[in-house]
Amino acid sequence: MTKDQVTLKDVEAASKRLAGVVHKTPLESSHIFSEMAGYEVLLKLENMQRTGSFKVRGASNCIQTLTKEQQAHGVIAASAGNHAQGVALGAQAAGIKATIVMPERVEFMMRLLQRLYVCRRKQVQL
Repeated sequence: MTKDQVTLKDVEAASKRLAGVVHKTPLESSHIFSEMAGYEVLLKLENMQRTGSFKVRGASNCIQTLTKEQQAHGVIAASAGNHAQGVALGAQAAGIKATIVMPERVEFMMRLLQRLYVCRRKQVQL
């Protein structure tokens, strides 16, 4: 096994770190995909996360694994979408600063959601 492979132990540790930050989202059976595959296919409804996507899981887990010294510097992300929201929420949950760099022409709703998670935004012209 290489160092980069994720183990069950890694997943369990991440699950503990994310408790209270992310929602436990349901699994729903997909009749169409199950029929196509010939066995039951379950869909993980990550659209029901606080940020509307699974991105909050990876961003928050990464932030939780930073050292105290790294956390003191804050985090920065370049995104105009779901990753930006995940980083902003993850930083808020960890009590650290986040700066989100995004294009000037980002939809109003994305800017509003990121503002709700109390992060600094830096808009750049592309």
